[in-house]
Amino acid sequence: MSGFFNTKIEFLKGIGQQRALLLQQELNIFTYGDLIQHYPFRYLDRTQFYQLAEVYEDLPYIQVKGRIRSKELLGDGRKQRLSVILTDASGEIELVWFKGVKWMNTSLKTGIEYIVFGKPTLFNGRINMAHPEMEEATEVTQGQSYLQPVYSTTEKLKNHRLDSKALSKIMAELLKLAAPNISESLTPDLIDQYKMLSKREALLQVHFPANTEKLNAARFRLKFEELFYVQLKLLRQKTVRKADLRGQIFKNVPTLTEFYNHHLGFDLTNAQKRVIKEIYKDLCAGKQMNRLLQGDVGSGKTIVAFLTMLMATDNQAQACLMAPTEILADQHYTGLKQYADKLGINLGKLTGSTKQKDRRVLHEQLQSGDMKMIVGTHALLEDVVQFQNLGLCIIDEQHRFGVAQRSKLWQKNPAIIPHVLVMTATPIPRTLAMTLYGDLDVSVIDELPAGRKEIVTVHRYDAHRLRVFGFMREQIKAGRQVYLVYPLIEESETMDYKDLMDGYESVKRAFPEYGISIVHGKMKPQDKDFEMQRFVKNETQIMVATTVIEVGVNVPNASVMVIESAERFGLSQLHQLRGRVGRGAEQSYCILMTSYKLSKESKIRIETMVRTNNGFEIADIDLKLRGPGDLMGTQQSGVLDLLIADLSKDAKILQESRAAAQSIIEEDPQLQLPQHENLRRHIQSLSRNAVNWSRIS
Repeated sequence: MSGFFNTKIEFLKGIGQQRALLLQQELNIFTYGDLIQHYPFRYLDRTQFYQLAEVYEDLPYIQVKGRIRSKELLGDGRKQRLSVILTDASGEIELVWFKGVKWMNTSLKTGIEYIVFGKPTLFNGRINMAHPEMEEATEVTQGQSYLQPVYSTTEKLKNHRLDSKALSKIMAELLKLAAPNISESLTPDLIDQYKMLSKREALLQVHFPANTEKLNAARFRLKFEELFYVQLKLLRQKTVRKADLRGQIFKNVPTLTEFYNHHLGFDLTNAQKRVIKEIYKDLCAGKQMNRLLQGDVGSGKTIVAFLTMLMATDNQAQACLMAPTEILADQHYTGLKQYADKLGINLGKLTGSTKQKDRRVLHEQLQSGDMKMIVGTHALLEDVVQFQNLGLCIIDEQHRFGVAQRSKLWQKNPAIIPHVLVMTATPIPRTLAMTLYGDLDVSVIDELPAGRKEIVTVHRYDAHRLRVFGFMREQIKAGRQVYLVYPLIEESETMDYKDLMDGYESVKRAFPEYGISIVHGKMKPQDKDFEMQRFVKNETQIMVATTVIEVGVNVPNASVMVIESAERFGLSQLHQLRGRVGRGAEQSYCILMTSYKLSKESKIRIETMVRTNNGFEIADIDLKLRGPGDLMGTQQSGVLDLLIADLSKDAKILQESRAAAQSIIEEDPQLQLPQHENLRRHIQSLSRNAVNWSRIS
């Protein structure tokens, strides 16, 4: 947008310095450009008039027309109210005011026709409207019908007379000034191809639509443009990275072939084979790999990670695998060590618990190149950890690491940036992956290993607890183990801790003959590990825990997961917890315990869990319920600050905008052709602070 849109908001008629300060603090509106992109979040339908006889209480905000037959002040002092009877040819309705009573009483005139807009309610068996909007039905307003924009505002702004209606007046003032300054930001070809409104028309119609068709056209145009530029930037970064960033070439794979043919001991799924081919192709290309590996819990990402590490070590490079917790790092280390030992590969482990004398040995072996592979936590990021030739970084559950932490890892090889493979067991909806990771190559393991049985999920109410305990006892007698998980919501840790301890006591009373472990966030790491290990070794049969076991415990013998107060968990969290069972050959079960009082959203979450084990379907529903910001947490919310598009609803527009951006980048990666000049100009004017996702995965 032009220099006009950088004008400070205080210079707009009707704002001034005090209101400008409030708009900055409350809505982050600093300039004309910020204000014009403060889009209405809904519209009130002022296009239709109801007969008074048609009005009933469940209607939304509606518009009627009639004459005032009578006015009456009722009650005394502060409790005084104004009651007005409005009539038309079909009937009558009561209009009521509790505030500004005297002013309304003097300004409203009997016998004059008014247009009235408000929400009908039922009180004492009579339909009325409280504090409706009123305007005289003059010749100008008689035939007027329109969609009224509703803008988000705050209590503080409303107290300073900056409600939605006031913002609407300010917006009308701005649009009068702005219209000549709105320049086109898409190419004529794109506008023609998708039959879009011009940028100027779209902005005018989104704020003050002439009708529903124009509003839909304006919203499509603005959503398309917003998503198009997100994709254009991401795809450009990807193209530039592939062109500019060299990567070590890992073509020779003798150890990998030997391991695959003689030591693997099971068949890979077709999905795992496909993903390994995609990774190998990247590693042979001479460009830096930047790949996201998505796979549901238990889909076999760890073995793919090990085979990728072998590609590095077969070519005189080192590989590291970084996990967010010690428990997960230990699990990866234990799982990979059995393979590394078969091949005579020196595999190390570095976590916060590693003793100082062991650290010194690890540091020396990494620097000399004697240690080819290492698994660790944040401890790998310390400056003292130096590699001879780090060629591959694998990051597990990468959303648990901050941007700066991750980028620190690839600075460990100043000569040539290591290849990067980021893994996640949190299925990411396709629309979110295209926006968050649009510049990464994405691989998906979308099938479970052979022999894995689908987890049976059931919903039980608290009243069925004795039956659930009976089922747990049957399973333990059959040699299985059980998780019993309680919610942990930070705002009320004391209450949650009490829930957990009460649960622990009741389980101890119900199962006196069995060993019970307890794990929660207030325990010291060594105590947590001790309890975990007891469960892993089957010294205890029941694990009572909070969500600390969500990621990282692999106990194939545990086949029952009971989730208490399941309505207090998000969908993806429930799915992650369920993934802790179903890791052995036995049939596994997940029991969701709830109270009878369930909100509409809670019911959808519970029904979804019972119906499907498909992580990607669950993630899509979660996105619709919670929105992208909540789903990914604060670390990655910057890229999701969309002004009008909504990833949970606009998947089709996103796909169209990405395809359009892709074809432009393929034709003109640097946007140097004359017909792409306004694209280049617009991309440069977009936020200079946008994060470069291609360099931080």
